Amino acid sequence: MAPGDKIKVLIVDDISETRENVRKLLQFESDVEVVGVARTGKEAIQTSLEVQPDVVLMDINMPDMDGIAATEAIRAKQPAVQVVILSVQNDQNYMRRAMLAGARDFLTKPPMGDELISAIRRAGAMAISEKAKAAQVQVAPAMGSMAGTNYSYGTKGKIVTIYSPKGGVGCTTIAVNLALTLNNEDTRAALVDANLQFGDVAVFVNEQGKNTIADLAPRAEELDTEIVEEVMVKHAASGLHILAAPSRPEYAEKVTGEQLSKVLEYLQKLYPYVVVDTSPYLTDNVLSILDISDIIILVTSQDIPSIKNCRLFLDLLQTMGVDRERIIFVMNRFDKRINITPDRVADNLKQPVATVIPLDEQVVTKAVNRGVPFILEARNQPASRGILSLAENVRARVADLEANGESDRVARR
Repeated sequence: MAPGDKIKVLIVDDISETRENVRKLLQFESDVEVVGVARTGKEAIQTSLEVQPDVVLMDINMPDMDGIAATEAIRAKQPAVQVVILSVQNDQNYMRRAMLAGARDFLTKPPMGDELISAIRRAGAMAISEKAKAAQVQVAPAMGSMAGTNYSYGTKGKIVTIYSPKGGVGCTTIAVNLALTLNNEDTRAALVDANLQFGDVAVFVNEQGKNTIADLAPRAEELDTEIVEEVMVKHAASGLHILAAPSRPEYAEKVTGEQLSKVLEYLQKLYPYVVVDTSPYLTDNVLSILDISDIIILVTSQDIPSIKNCRLFLDLLQTMGVDRERIIFVMNRFDKRINITPDRVADNLKQPVATVIPLDEQVVTKAVNRGVPFILEARNQPASRGILSLAENVRARVADLEANGESDRVARR
């Protein structure tokens, strides 16, 4: 926050005494300004649109609409607004529902004064930061100039696929945070959730879109920038464009491998990086993605089943004639206390471990539950440093691919 900035707060509670007590508490904070109050969930949604707060203090139990539903509605209309839930019930289920709805924090009523002020300041700093980023995104070229992604030079973008033959090793976490790291004004990125039955990318970034990849795939033969713009979800905090997985598992059957390949190849015309999250099963769709990928980020953890499956996958790639130079091998959730080191795994699989992402459970789990990827907030944490290292490896590999491609073109002349 810049000096002199005040955190604008909206207080929502159906009990007038509570509203007044909170207002009195906050009036002594020089960096906080109460800009409005609301008595119900519906009134909170309307008032929030009118007063444009940074932070909403939201009671969870109200007569017309509970605080969780109101939070979800506010965040859908105003993604930068941060909500702090207040509840008399210190219940883990309430807390999880609140966080999934987009709440920034959850406090038990009545909160301690210092605890409430600290929560407001944390949420306020996040709101002001996200509003600034959103303003930058709005002045940047929108999707129609997606050659307006500043990507009008004649090179195709690179498809970077994150894959593991073992579920639960953190592929989606890596895909989301890597895409956000690669995405900037010079090299825009698209993030594609190709885990068609149970994709979680949209949840990881706390975004919802009415359209998904199932809406785009049937139109794979007739794609243009307007059609793509209609379907892509725009992450408000970063400007990242996301192609979400189908909203229901049965819709995955509507998407064929051929359609998926054509969609990804079209996105290559619009973005320097197309980052693809996949499921662990080698379905026709996943094989189609791997076949056209420029880079395959193969993810393992330190457990033996994960390493064994990666060995089988590398053997399969060799059978398929896939060059191992396309592989960036990553060890995720590395724990120094476990005696299975990256060097040992590399020697065993005859594939160098290019990037090690340390175990950082508290940071990663909190980020997932809040829907705020850790690379946006905790850039100095071990997991973030691992992602930054991976991004540099990807950029270096892309540079090698482009240099080799140029060498091939020169040789053919």
